[in-house]
Amino acid sequence: MADSHQENEDNTGIRDTNEGDSNDVEDADEDLQVDLDLGELDLTSQDEFILDEVDVHIQENLEDELVKEALEKGVDLRQYSRQIEGDLHEVENASILDYIKESENIASLHNQIASCDTILASMEKMLTSFQEDLGSISSEIQTLQEQSLSMNIKLKNRQAIKGELSQFVGDIVVPPSMITHINETPVTEQAFIEQLHELHHKIDFAKEQSFKGALSVNDVGHILEMLKGKAVHKIRDYVLQRIYQFRRPMTNYQIPQNALLKFSIFSGRVALKNRSTIFTLGSRGSVLTSELEEPVIVPHAAQKSEKKHSFESLFRSMHFALLDNSCREYLFLADFFMVQKNSARDLFTAVFGKTLSLFLKQMDTYLESCFDAIGIFLCIHIVHRYRILMHKRSVPALDKYWDTVLEMSWPRFTYVVELNVDSVRNTDPQRLGVIDIRPHYVNKVLAALQVEVENFILRMAAEFPLRKEQLIFLINNYDMMLAVLLERTSEDSKEVESFQQLLTARIQEFVEEALSPAFGGMVAFVKETEPLLERGQGQVIRPDEKRIQQLVRGFASDWKRSIENINQEIMRSFSNFKNGTTILQAALTQLIQYYHRFQKILSQHPFKRLPIRSELINIHHVMVEVKKHKTTF
Repeated sequence: MADSHQENEDNTGIRDTNEGDSNDVEDADEDLQVDLDLGELDLTSQDEFILDEVDVHIQENLEDELVKEALEKGVDLRQYSRQIEGDLHEVENASILDYIKESENIASLHNQIASCDTILASMEKMLTSFQEDLGSISSEIQTLQEQSLSMNIKLKNRQAIKGELSQFVGDIVVPPSMITHINETPVTEQAFIEQLHELHHKIDFAKEQSFKGALSVNDVGHILEMLKGKAVHKIRDYVLQRIYQFRRPMTNYQIPQNALLKFSIFSGRVALKNRSTIFTLGSRGSVLTSELEEPVIVPHAAQKSEKKHSFESLFRSMHFALLDNSCREYLFLADFFMVQKNSARDLFTAVFGKTLSLFLKQMDTYLESCFDAIGIFLCIHIVHRYRILMHKRSVPALDKYWDTVLEMSWPRFTYVVELNVDSVRNTDPQRLGVIDIRPHYVNKVLAALQVEVENFILRMAAEFPLRKEQLIFLINNYDMMLAVLLERTSEDSKEVESFQQLLTARIQEFVEEALSPAFGGMVAFVKETEPLLERGQGQVIRPDEKRIQQLVRGFASDWKRSIENINQEIMRSFSNFKNGTTILQAALTQLIQYYHRFQKILSQHPFKRLPIRSELINIHHVMVEVKKHKTTF
């Protein structure tokens, strides 16, 4: 009731206010009736725009249906305005009552909206976090893509080197089975021979890689040397035991000889390091590596040991002492007299001048009568290495001295090498005495002088009357020269390739010469007939049945004995057993090819109807016999 009363009062107040406003309006209308003389107004620019805008609004209101209807009926606009205002108050009050009536629902709706707002805020936060996670995942995916690309490149690189690296590891690694067999297995067993052959391969491979600077050789080098020593000791004991058997009276020497033939691999031996030749390096190169900074040779101690030293060893010892003392003296002079650079060098020269002159005089005296090209060359390299060593110590005191030594050494070295070349070029083979088919000592000494040595060998080979002997001589010498080159260079060097080509060509020619005595008729028949058949001219061939019968029956009766003769001839002719075995296999392979081509020709027109074809030896029988001569290691 109080609320109703309050509302009535409010309504009364509103009406009073409205009535007051109405009276004020009437008073204002009366005031407006005052005669206003505003003079001439200038309605331009913005004022004109405002008036035009007002006019537009008036026109729009006049077009309204309610306004038109009110104007047509002559309704009082003030009264009509009050009526409308009252209606609005009623609607407003009714709306307020509706809101009050629905207050609980509105409050519930407010709570729901607040709850939804909270949920939406939480969802917004969650979605924001999810968006950040997606961004992080995207960056991780990009990182994974980059890593995948990098791993793919690494995989391709590793696959590219896998084959070569696996081969290298297989050649350099010493397996436990090899160590076990070399140490424990008797030398007569096949397992020991196989491991000995593999050990030889690994030692050669390690030497080759050491020249290329492979550090892995240092890990297995001492193991290979120990296994080599053990194998040599066991083989030596075994061979000595077999040699002792010959001391027994009435001994059948052929039996132990045939037994030793099974172990012919034991006969391979390394050349001695102290060979009496000035053209062999041997261990002399150690003055540039392990002995470069060793202590100097003490004269009285060297006399007691009675050990002989080469000139490069004495040169190294003297100049290492000179280097060591020069470094100390130069640094002392520079610090004591407080001089640097040129002043320090001049002061050092004043102190050491006579000593350096004595060294140069001694060097000049030696070079005048020296024909040791390798010794001079080693001295030159010693100078280069000691110069680098002094530069590392920041002592340039001996630079002029080193230059003087090199200026003295290089001309003499060039002169000695030219003498060696001229000696080979001007040598007359007839003055060398009796020449046999074994490698000549001149070739062993001067194998490094490739161009002139090739010409020299050809001139020596021409002294033999038979072509086969010439080929044997050339093959033996080319093989020996190739072995010398492989000790100092790699297999892919130009020098090795050159001699390998020469050796291969001479071997092919020798194979034809070896087959000619026993199978020359068959070879000639194949070479004559095969081109005609390949050109389709078989109809012009007139089969010589008598000749073919001789070839077929001659082969059938003597082929085994001929193969054995070829085997014995090749084994006698070539000093290198491995090379001889290779040549034998090449000859037997060539024989099988010729015989296969011979059978193929007889199976074609006009030979296929000859009755002699039934007497042909099956080629498989020939292959079985050939395999008997195949090496087992």
